[in-house]
Amino acid sequence: MPEPVIPDISPQQLRAFARDGYIVVSQVVSSGLIDAARRAIADRAAHDPPRAGHRGPLFDFVVGELPRDLAGPLFDCATLALAESLIAPASFERPDHVQVSLNIPPWPHEPGGPHIDGLTPPEPDGRPGTFTMLAGIFLTDQSRENAGNLWVWPGSHLAAADYLRHQGPDALLSCVPYPPVELGQPRQVTARPGDVLFAHYLLGHNIGGNISEVRREVLYFRLRRTDHRARWRQVVQEPLLEFEPVRAALDGQSRP
Repeated sequence: MPEPVIPDISPQQLRAFARDGYIVVSQVVSSGLIDAARRAIADRAAHDPPRAGHRGPLFDFVVGELPRDLAGPLFDCATLALAESLIAPASFERPDHVQVSLNIPPWPHEPGGPHIDGLTPPEPDGRPGTFTMLAGIFLTDQSRENAGNLWVWPGSHLAAADYLRHQGPDALLSCVPYPPVELGQPRQVTARPGDVLFAHYLLGHNIGGNISEVRREVLYFRLRRTDHRARWRQVVQEPLLEFEPVRAALDGQSRP
C-alpha cells in the first residue's frame, strides 16, 4: 500500500474549523504507524484483557513517558505539525498522556447529549483541565456511521463560549457534562484509518454505538498551547483566541 500524501490544511478547512469546531484531515498517518499502534494496543489488551462479554466503550489512559508505538502517529509523521498549523506561530506543550479509545461491538447506543473533557476531577490547583485542541487518530475504518463513531455537535463550541462570557469562565467547573446551551443536530464523524480529527476543546462530543463487526480503535491526544494555562479564563470566552491562522482565514468574511 503506498504511503499517504501529506496534505495541508486549506483556508476552507480553517473556516470550517471556526464554524463547526472540528475538521478531519485525510490520510495523514502511514499504514506502518497505524499497524504498529494497533499491535501495541493488542499487546496491552493481552496483558490486561477486558472482562468477558464487555461491550461498548473501553478506555486506556497511558500516562507519563509515552510508548513509541502509541506516540508515533502524533510525532513520527505530520500530525503534530498540522495541529500546530492551526495555532501558528505558537506551539503545544508535549502531551503527558494518550487515550486509547475502543468501542467493542455489538453496542447499540445513541448518546443523549455531549460532554466536555477535563471537568471532573479538576486540576490540583482547582482550575478545570482545559486544553486547546483534541487530536484524534483513527486506527480502524469508521467510514460508515454506527461503527463506534465519535458524535459531535457542530458549532457547540461557539455556544459554550458565549455562555461562559455571560456567566463567567469559572462557571465551567459546574457545567458537567456540558454547558446548558441550545444545541443543533449531532453529526457522526466518519473517517478511514490514517485520518486525523482536530477538534476545539469546547466542542460538545460523545461516543456513539457500534453495530458493525469491527472493534473501533482511536488514539486521542489532548494538546495544550504553551501559554494556555495562564489565560484559560480568556480562552474559554473567546473560542478562536488560540487559533491565529483560523482567525486570519476569516478576515474579510462574516465571523461565525
